[in-house]
Amino acid sequence: MNFKRTLQALSLAAFITLLLLAAFPLRTWFPTDFFLRLDPLVFAGTVLGAREWEGALLPGLLIILATLFLGRFFCSCICPMGITLDISDRIFRPRDSGRHLSNQKVLTLRRIKYLVLFLILGTAIVGVSSVFIASPLSLITRFYGLVIYPFAVHLTDMGLDSLYPVYSSLGLQSLAYFEPQTYLFATQIFILAFFIMVFFLVVLAPRFWCRSLCPAGALLALFSRKPLISRKVSSACTECGLCQRRCPMQAIEEDPHRTSHQECIVCLECVRVCPEKAVSFQAGWDNEPAVSGFMPQRRKVMASVLGGVGGALLLQTGIREVRSDTVPGNVAPQFLIRPPGALEEEDFLGRCIRCGQCMKACPTNTLQPVWFESGVLGLFSPKVLPRRGPCDPTCNVCGRVCPTGAIRDLPINERVWARIGTARVVRGKCLAWAWDRKCLVCFEVCPYAALELRRVPGIDIPVPFVVLDKCAGCGACEYHCPVQAQSAIVVEPMNSLRMNKGSYIEEGRAQGMVLDPDPDREREPPEEIMPDTEEPGDLPPGFSG
Repeated sequence: MNFKRTLQALSLAAFITLLLLAAFPLRTWFPTDFFLRLDPLVFAGTVLGAREWEGALLPGLLIILATLFLGRFFCSCICPMGITLDISDRIFRPRDSGRHLSNQKVLTLRRIKYLVLFLILGTAIVGVSSVFIASPLSLITRFYGLVIYPFAVHLTDMGLDSLYPVYSSLGLQSLAYFEPQTYLFATQIFILAFFIMVFFLVVLAPRFWCRSLCPAGALLALFSRKPLISRKVSSACTECGLCQRRCPMQAIEEDPHRTSHQECIVCLECVRVCPEKAVSFQAGWDNEPAVSGFMPQRRKVMASVLGGVGGALLLQTGIREVRSDTVPGNVAPQFLIRPPGALEEEDFLGRCIRCGQCMKACPTNTLQPVWFESGVLGLFSPKVLPRRGPCDPTCNVCGRVCPTGAIRDLPINERVWARIGTARVVRGKCLAWAWDRKCLVCFEVCPYAALELRRVPGIDIPVPFVVLDKCAGCGACEYHCPVQAQSAIVVEPMNSLRMNKGSYIEEGRAQGMVLDPDPDREREPPEEIMPDTEEPGDLPPGFSG
């Protein structure tokens, strides 16, 4: 295995390891979002869109600065997206390993990534983040975290079940109690279909994504036109053309002595295949003029920037686009609940890169990617789905793995007060309210003791009421409610506490909130509402026991 392959293997292994470690509770001092911080597009798009410095993204700036000296080494040896494409290219690439596109087509297609880059930066100018559309680290984290990881967990679960007779015969029955968490996510099919399309672009050219579409690669190309360490060709070159045919980026010109340094990813393939050992990478500024015409014309660049600005402004006029202000006429999704510690909506969407790492790390699988229910600008952003799982008051992992600060990294004592919504009893479906049946579930499972049982005229048993000042919207009641389909108690984003800075505890107390979660608290219900011993089959149609 050569040096590049070794570095790629180590980088991909580190990326996957950190992604696996992004779980509650975090068991590593090293930031699990480190690779996301390395993405130069995440740095540029977030800082420009948020209009403030984000220290956690400093590694992305360092990658840009290192490119001035080393060229686009990040694309070849560090980027998990590029490494994954190298693997998929070996699987799906046709037998013909020569060039698939003419030089003119290559030059034309290369310019697309610059147009994508300036379009993304154009949206950031008006405070709208579109980094998630094409950021390589955001895309690949979403792919591994929301598609590959749950698939692998499911296979592991099936394997343990099928191997039960084997480890049972060996006296290892305790393994039967090991049941991996089953992760389910929305939008999986779309994410998978997108990557299948990207993988099969190899029929046009190797690393087609990196060549023609990746805006992060375009950003690095702007800084690597004349790197300090670059490709050099000695007089021993016989112009056999092997290096040209094997270059995955088609960065070697018709004259094999000349290189399009902004396209070279320092993969060292030309060094490896040269039969005369005439190619090397050495320090020293190249005296030859940089290849001209590598970027689109100035008018196209300006059109991309203006298209990004105009497109972002147009999308903001959509009736489904969520706004932070609660004014008459603002149509907000009824059940769009953001994670605890999420910034105010506009700032949250301006920072969130939709990488999916918070969703993968969530221990209860309650965080899910949004589809179109909050408009185009909210695509793939995280929401809390209480029916899938409650939001654990003792968990702050989503904020700790967020690379851009879209979700604040709150200590547990502050996170407890980060109210994400308020529960509401759907009286027409509630066993107690509508069917006069004894049910204690929501009362017993609420960690905040925000449910009270009261007597009302016309009903023989006490019925549940939500104490608004005590409810933090964790969704334990909705998750555990025995009513089928829609729960008889639901959490809505009403009264959610969203703060860009400041103390949640101080603000919550100022608003009269009394949040004191204690899952082990024993609450004795009225004696007359103790559950019956009736069979589940006695329940009304549409309910389960």
